[in-house]
Amino acid sequence: MKRKIQPKSDAVVPEEILAQVQSVLGERLKKADKCAVCSAETSAAATGETLCWVCRRLKISAWREIEQQMPMQE
Repeated sequence: MKRKIQPKSDAVVPEEILAQVQSVLGERLKKADKCAVCSAETSAAATGETLCWVCRRLKISAWREIEQQMPMQE
């Protein structure tokens, strides 16, 4: 039994747009920095920090812990 040959379908997205997207994504990937703590890739564009999202969440939770403990010490 032989498979039927599938006719080539027209591209949904024009090649020009695909090339533009690939160039933009390539630039963004090149701009990705490394996390200062764990060396994972991070995008420092939004926050200006060199922390990945995991390390940033750990930092925020540590701040919250310290803030909760401060009134007890006084």
